[in-house]
Amino acid sequence: MTTHQATATSDPTRPPGHRPEQHRRRAPQENRLRKYRPDLQGLRAVAITMVVLVHTGILGIHGGVDVSFTLSGFLIGSQLLAEIDKTGKVSLGKFWARRFRRLAPGAALTIVVTAVVAWIYASPFRFRGYMQDGFAASLSFINWRQAENGTDYFAADGSQSPYQHFWSLSIEEQFYLLAPIALVVVAWLSRAIFRNRFLVGLFLAAVISGSLYLSVTTTQTNQPLAYFGTPTRVWELAVGVFVALNARFLSRMYQGLAAVLSWVGLGTILVTASLITEQTPLPGYAVGGPVLGAALIMAGGCANPRFGAERLLDNPLFNFVGNASYGWYLWHWPLLILWSDIVGHEITYSDRFRVASGSFVLAVAGHYLIERRLKANVRLVQIPWRGILTGLTLTATAAVAMFLAIRVVPLNLDTAAGASAAKGSSVGYADEKSVKQAVLQKELSATAQSILPGAPKDMTHYGCIDNTDVKKFVMRDNCVIGDKQGKRSIVVIGDSHAWQWGDAFESLGKSLHVKVVTMAKGGCSPEVYAIKNPELNREYSECDSWRQSAFKSIDGLKPDVIVVTSRIRQEVTEKGAEQAFKVLEASGAKLVYITDTPQPGRNVPDCLATHIHDVSACNPAEDKAVEFPDFRAIEQKGAERHGAEVLDSLPAFCADNVCPTVIADQIVYFDNSHMTGAYAKSLAPFLKPTIQKALAD
Repeated sequence: MTTHQATATSDPTRPPGHRPEQHRRRAPQENRLRKYRPDLQGLRAVAITMVVLVHTGILGIHGGVDVSFTLSGFLIGSQLLAEIDKTGKVSLGKFWARRFRRLAPGAALTIVVTAVVAWIYASPFRFRGYMQDGFAASLSFINWRQAENGTDYFAADGSQSPYQHFWSLSIEEQFYLLAPIALVVVAWLSRAIFRNRFLVGLFLAAVISGSLYLSVTTTQTNQPLAYFGTPTRVWELAVGVFVALNARFLSRMYQGLAAVLSWVGLGTILVTASLITEQTPLPGYAVGGPVLGAALIMAGGCANPRFGAERLLDNPLFNFVGNASYGWYLWHWPLLILWSDIVGHEITYSDRFRVASGSFVLAVAGHYLIERRLKANVRLVQIPWRGILTGLTLTATAAVAMFLAIRVVPLNLDTAAGASAAKGSSVGYADEKSVKQAVLQKELSATAQSILPGAPKDMTHYGCIDNTDVKKFVMRDNCVIGDKQGKRSIVVIGDSHAWQWGDAFESLGKSLHVKVVTMAKGGCSPEVYAIKNPELNREYSECDSWRQSAFKSIDGLKPDVIVVTSRIRQEVTEKGAEQAFKVLEASGAKLVYITDTPQPGRNVPDCLATHIHDVSACNPAEDKAVEFPDFRAIEQKGAERHGAEVLDSLPAFCADNVCPTVIADQIVYFDNSHMTGAYAKSLAPFLKPTIQKALAD
C-alpha cells in the first residue's frame, strides 16, 4: 500500500508577502470566499504528518496520499477556474511556470543528493536500479515504472527504492500538464452551449465515477497498477476540483452546517485512516474515507464558519509544518531507505524518529534557503518562459545526472586489490564440516570477492517456474532437465524454493541418468493451503488452479519419484498438507520431502558488498533464519504419514546456530531468500543418497 506526498502544491492564491497572522483575521460574512484558506494549510500539515508517520513505522495511520491528492485538486482547480471566469482562458505559460518554480528545485536537489548518498553508502548492486528509478522520477513517469514492476510499497525485503515516493508527485505533474487544457476546453464548450458551468460539472462527475470504477476493479485484478496508475488515482484530484467548482454555492451555506461538515470531515480522515492497514487492498474503496473527509473540510471551509475545524487547523505549528511539507515529503523517504546503510545496522524504533526529525530539519532548511527565495522571484512567473526554462533546466540536470550514473559512474564496490584476478575455485558445500568452518570465517576471501559481482544474477540456470498470473501448468522444454533421455523420472514440485534447486537436480539427474521434470510456480505451495498473495493483495486463486493442473500432469507422467519442497508459510494447515500428500502418494511414486531452506532476512550480496571485512555481520542466527518451526513440523509430519523420505536441508546451510552466507568461498544466496545456482550445484552430492534410495525403493 502506500502513502504519498502531501504537498506537491502550494496555495496558488496566497498573496505575495503574506504573513501568518494576516490569515487569521476573520473575513466579513458577506464575503466568505477567501483568497487564502488557513484551514487548508493546516490540512496540508495533517496530510504530510500522516505520510511520514506511516512510512517510518511510527504510527499506522494511512491516507495522507489521498488527502493530499484531493487538496491539490482543490487548490489547482480554484486557481484555474478563477482565471477562466475572469478571462475565459488560462495562461498556460504562467501556470506551468508556477508549477516548475514550486516543484523542480526541491525535486532535482533531492534526486541528485540521494544518488550521491546511495553511491557512498548503499549496496553497489542496488545502485544501477536506484538510478533508473531516479531517472524515471526526474521525468515524472516513475509511477508507471512501479506499476509495471509490481512494486510493493511496504515490502520488507530490501527491494524498496529511495525514489519510489516520487510516484505521487509524478501523478500530480501529469495532472498539472493536462488539467488546465481539459478545463479550458470543457469550460468554453459549457459557456457556448449552456452559458454556465453545467458541462464542467458533468465532465468532472464523469471523470470521478470512471476513475473510481477503474480503481475499484483494477485493485481486485492488478493491485500495483491500481495503486500507481494515473487513471485509477485521478478521481481523487477531480473530487477536489469539483468542490472548487461549487465553492461559491458552498460559501452561502448555513454557518452551523458548514462548521459541522468541517469537523465531520476531519474526524472522517482520522477514523478511516486508522482503519486502513497494510493488508487493506488499496486504493479501491478504502481510500474513499480520507478523500471524503478532505472534501468535507474544503466544502465547509468555503463558508468560513466561526467554529469550524479551522479553529484547530489554523495555528502557528501547523502553518510551520505546512510550509515545510513539500520538502519533508521529498527527504523523509530516501533518508528512511538509506538509513540502515548509513549507520551500519538495522533500523530501530528510535532510528525512525531520527529519520522523521532529521528529514524535517532538511525540509525547513530547503524552505527558507530555496523555496522562499524562488517564491519571492516574481519575474519567474511574470515572464513565464524564464520560470519554465528554469524548471526544464533543473529537470534536465537531474535526468542527465541519473543517466550518467546509470551508464558511466563506476560501482563503489569495496573489494580487496587483486580480487578480480583471483584464480581460486569456489567449492561450496563439501560436507557438514565445510559449513562449520564457514561459521568462523571473518574476511571475504579474494576468490569469493571475485565472484561476488555476479552473485545477484546467479539464479538457477535449469528448470522452469511460472509467474503469478499463470493459472495452469503447461509442460515446456525447459521444464525437463537432467538426463532428458533417462528411462526413470523425477518430478520436483513446489514454489520458488523448489525452483532454486534446479542446478542441483540438473547435475544429479545426469549423474544418475534420470530425467527430472520441474513444476514450480512463484509463491504457490504444492500443499493445499489458502494463500493470500501479497502482490495481488487477495486470495491466490491462480495457485489453486495451477496446483490442480500440476497434479493431473503428474498422473500422466507417472514418475518414479516426486520431490516436494517449498517455502514454509503461515497458512500451513494439517488438513492442507494431508490432502496434497494423499494425492501425490496415490500416483504410485516414491515421495521425498525436502525441508525448507533458511531465510537470511536480508539481501546477501548487498550485505557482503558492504561487509567485505566482516562476513559474520551478514550471517543470521539459525533460530531467526528458520521460519515458522511449528508449521514446518506440521508439514513434515504430513509427508511422513504418507511414506515420504524426509531430507533435512539445514545441515547444508547452518551449524552452531549460525547460517553462514559464504561457504567454502561460494556465495550461498543471490537475494534474501534463494540459493545461488552455483551453491545449489554443489549440493548435488548432498541430495544424492536420498534420491538414490528413493529410486531404489
